[in-house]
Amino acid sequence: MDTKVRLTLDAALRNWTSMSAADEEEAEGTANEFEASFYQFIDAFRDWVNGLDPRPVTLEELLELPDVQTITDRLPAPLYLNFETEAELIVDRFSRVDDEKYD
Repeated sequence: MDTKVRLTLDAALRNWTSMSAADEEEAEGTANEFEASFYQFIDAFRDWVNGLDPRPVTLEELLELPDVQTITDRLPAPLYLNFETEAELIVDRFSRVDDEKYD
């Protein structure tokens, strides 16, 4: 797996764990940290996908790649749907504007 993808995934998963364990006082801060790290991961993943040759043209093709299966195996169930949504947008060559991300 691409180093940048792995490192940003690791950070997002650490922040997910922190957010999940946060008390009421920490909830907003940890949620913001998780959201930022998740989109850093998605940006790194997009760069990696766009550099593949051949580049997958369907979501199914992308999800069948061994590196992508490794990623999805590591994602907690609540994050898988968000990842799949972003992966589909990447395959379709669509990029969200920052303020459109899950608002």
